[in-house]
Amino acid sequence: MVKVWGRPVRVLSVLAASLALWVAVMSIGVSGVMAEGFDQRLSTDNSLGLQVKSAILMDAATGQVLYEVNPDQPLPMASMTKMMTEYIVLEEIGAGRLSWDQVITVSEEAANTDPSESQIYLAAGDQHTVEDLYYAMAVGSANDATKALADAVSGTIEAFLNNMNDKAKEMGLTTAVFTSVTGFEDTTVMSAGDVAKLAYQILKDHPEFLKYSSTQSYKFRERDEKPMTNINYMLGSNKDNVYLKALAYEGVDGMKTGFIDAAGYNFTGTVKRGDQRYISVVMDTSSKNQRFIETAKLYDYAFATFERKTILQPKTVVETLDSVKIKKGVKKSIPIVTDSDITLMVPKGKDAKVEMTEHMLLPEDQLVAPIKAGTKVGTVTYTYSDEITGKDRNYTVNLITTEDAEKAGWFRLLFRGIGDFFSKLFHGILDLF
Repeated sequence: MVKVWGRPVRVLSVLAASLALWVAVMSIGVSGVMAEGFDQRLSTDNSLGLQVKSAILMDAATGQVLYEVNPDQPLPMASMTKMMTEYIVLEEIGAGRLSWDQVITVSEEAANTDPSESQIYLAAGDQHTVEDLYYAMAVGSANDATKALADAVSGTIEAFLNNMNDKAKEMGLTTAVFTSVTGFEDTTVMSAGDVAKLAYQILKDHPEFLKYSSTQSYKFRERDEKPMTNINYMLGSNKDNVYLKALAYEGVDGMKTGFIDAAGYNFTGTVKRGDQRYISVVMDTSSKNQRFIETAKLYDYAFATFERKTILQPKTVVETLDSVKIKKGVKKSIPIVTDSDITLMVPKGKDAKVEMTEHMLLPEDQLVAPIKAGTKVGTVTYTYSDEITGKDRNYTVNLITTEDAEKAGWFRLLFRGIGDFFSKLFHGILDLF
């Protein structure tokens, strides 16, 4: 009996061990799958469990970075490239060199867009307004419309590319390399950190951009059977769309999606609830919908974690910098204060740890009466040590005069000069002993 029962026991032990090994392998496999982006590319480890190669979360009011994953690695941008095109077109309109109702004639180069690219199917010689083409670019991510606008601004695609790269340098986007106006080429790259900076600049300089990025659909031509549908399925306005409501997120009203094989599924988003707006970027997610799911994780984290706090009020008297000496004034010095506040996003329920790390006052030869109240006479810099990102962030505000510094008359200046002379002479004599 012992032999009869001993063999099944050994078999069961082997089976149990094999089962345990299989479970372990499957667990590793499942973990690996969950950690993969597009085409099974590995994601970057992060504390929020985001399935991304790179990501960033930013406060839209100040540009303060609140969370980041591999923020500095240049990666293919895909159609997020169009944000620079969109910015430059808005700049041209703001400068009066282009207008929304201006009619553009489509060039051969724009019309010869590859069939595999996203487009609105423009033909050479077609005529459309700048605004129609902008809608096609912002809503439908149409590459041919984007090229037509680039032609309208700079005359040629190549010239517009130079414009894009010059603008990137001007903005301080150190990782940006534009080799196409649409992002269809994988040699067009930028880091998530720089993409967020570009988005921040768009919203700061041209908030009217949101009118176009938030549009759910747009009928480009009267003869078109259906309007273009916004590729940003995360728009808050999609909450009533039976097909997209699962991805809709309250307050989302921009900004740009992107996909090519080398990039995976990318998304630069922005969301506003109440007075708070955030900017986000996720790069190289696994699917069209996953980019929105990962973005929602960032927004959930942001709204649950942070609150805005003012750590320095405007018109604050800075310790040891409460006044500045003035030459040739009725008064020898006048009081100074900060001209603006410093406001930060900080974890809820926590105080911001800041300290004054630098200050600068104008040289004496520039502080000569008369000086008007409100005149900038220096700066003061505070440093915030961010425990979440592990980085220091500097905030600089101006120091301004709080009252007029009137110029003294010649008689007062004469006696002041005599007084200063004898004072120096007296101290000079004392120094001899």
